[in-house]
Amino acid sequence: MEINEILALTMFGTFIFLLFTGFPVAWVMGGVAIVFAAIAMFADAQFDAFIGIDWNYLSIIVPRIWSVMTNWVLVALPMFIFMGFMLDRSGVAEDLMSNLSRLFGRVRGGLAVTVTFVGLLLAASTGIIGASVVLLATLGIPLMMREGYSKELACGTVCSTGTLGILIPPSIMLVMMGDRIGLSVGDLFLGALFPGLLLAGLYVTYILLHSYFKPLSAPLSESAEKVSIRILLNVIWTVLPTAGLILAVLGSIFFGIATPTEASGVGAFGATLLALSKGRLSLKVVRDVGRETTKTTAFIFALLLGATAFSLVLRGLGGDELIEEALTGLPFGPTGIVICILAVTFILGFFLDWIELTLIILPLVAPVVANLGFDLVWFTILFAVCLQTSFLTPPVGFALFYLKGVAPNGIQIGNIYRGVIPFILIQITGLCIVFYWQGIVTWLPAIAYAP
Repeated sequence: MEINEILALTMFGTFIFLLFTGFPVAWVMGGVAIVFAAIAMFADAQFDAFIGIDWNYLSIIVPRIWSVMTNWVLVALPMFIFMGFMLDRSGVAEDLMSNLSRLFGRVRGGLAVTVTFVGLLLAASTGIIGASVVLLATLGIPLMMREGYSKELACGTVCSTGTLGILIPPSIMLVMMGDRIGLSVGDLFLGALFPGLLLAGLYVTYILLHSYFKPLSAPLSESAEKVSIRILLNVIWTVLPTAGLILAVLGSIFFGIATPTEASGVGAFGATLLALSKGRLSLKVVRDVGRETTKTTAFIFALLLGATAFSLVLRGLGGDELIEEALTGLPFGPTGIVICILAVTFILGFFLDWIELTLIILPLVAPVVANLGFDLVWFTILFAVCLQTSFLTPPVGFALFYLKGVAPNGIQIGNIYRGVIPFILIQITGLCIVFYWQGIVTWLPAIAYAP
């Protein structure tokens, strides 16, 4: 093994190790890049190692960082983040939960189904996992607990449904993925729509079956009203504003009226109008939402800058060629290689956040998959479903931590872990379905852009 390959492997291993120290990820990526660039230059100067990293090569980092900061596609990130936080303050979720729970109140497991539908609408309008999980937990778990639902079913429903926002468009993760590997964000949004709806449908199916075979875990409400025209009209009236916002954002992208960046501005403005119409808009709300948006955007862009430096040095050490040779050398054939990549991604999701996997792993494996002849949009959506699962898998499952932080008394971490296990298996089932039926991802983009 050559010295540059040893340095590349050591660099990647050091990065993984330092993630567990608690240092900010952006500093870890940037710091590791600087240290290993210095080691490579020292080896070149003192031992004639001919690694190829010198001041001229490292100077490429300046135009790369400039291109990140001036990237028109990434302008969508702060807009979608603003939209999510503003909707969080608008009271939409409370109204949806109140009216949908009356609609499904006479169905066994109806409250859990209500949480799933509310989470689906939040996912298509906010896309922020923390906000969705906290809202669903605050509104849904006390309601389910009062009706005698099992803690595991309640926690599993909230956690899994809250993570749909990372996959269902408009998703900030898909925006970052499209930018990292040069894919159209519109194609990714279209490709992710059916897989996201498929997962939501599998959740509802599991909840209904679980409630049927284990009625004590989801008892019927004794105080539930009969469904009437008035309740149905209230539900429609409550859903319409959120559905209108989703249609304005996604419809403008899908029908070619606006780019994802332009649609993100429409979404931010629409969320502000929605908050205003509900009497929730004030100077304090605007200030708080602006502050949270700025903090979240700064965090993401710091990670982008650290990842840019890390990937440049890793590529200079030959890390991408090393990974490509290792993957193509596997004795599994093209399909087996893709399965292997997804399996490793799923395992890494136990320990790494989706951002590190998106910024570091995806750009390394995507060219390999493309060279094997697979559709890159299809693979990217598979990768995204794997990363969605990472929100539910301990020890770094952030949805679990968000839920534990706001869960009512009596909810233990063991209840949360046991509750998410069936939903992790459901997500793996959904991943397998998308893997074997590529048309679930590729059909809608092909139809949308057909001449």
